[in-house]
Amino acid sequence: MSDDHARETPAGAGDAPAGAREALAGAQAVLLAALVAGGAAPPGFDEGRLRIQAASLISKRRGTVARVRPDLVALLGGDFAREFEAYARGRPKPPGGSRADARDFADRLRSAGRLPPEPETAAGAPRWLRPFRRVVKLLSGAVRPTG
Repeated sequence: MSDDHARETPAGAGDAPAGAREALAGAQAVLLAALVAGGAAPPGFDEGRLRIQAASLISKRRGTVARVRPDLVALLGGDFAREFEAYARGRPKPPGGSRADARDFADRLRSAGRLPPEPETAAGAPRWLRPFRRVVKLLSGAVRPTG
């Protein structure tokens, strides 16, 4: 057996019966649901510690969204943490990562009347995206780099 194969397959992993792997996958799904989607604590887990960990994961998401969309922090002020907690509790991070999370959070705030409609630029991009327009054009090949 090569060293590469030994790193890819943990010892004994191929020996586990299919039913054991399915049971483990099911238990992991229940634990994940408890941590990020407001699911019930799986048997044998301390509910208090799971709540602490779930709150920590929401806090991490909140910090990332604050870095991606500082305008939301400025607009909401002291309400940002509470509003994000209400949005994120029981809602896993959407596909697309932190930018999608920030977009969905802003959309939720806008639909609740907590944010004004997003102003559009002449090109149809949101105002907060203006500084990045040239970078986007460079990456898309629409303009050539200077210098």
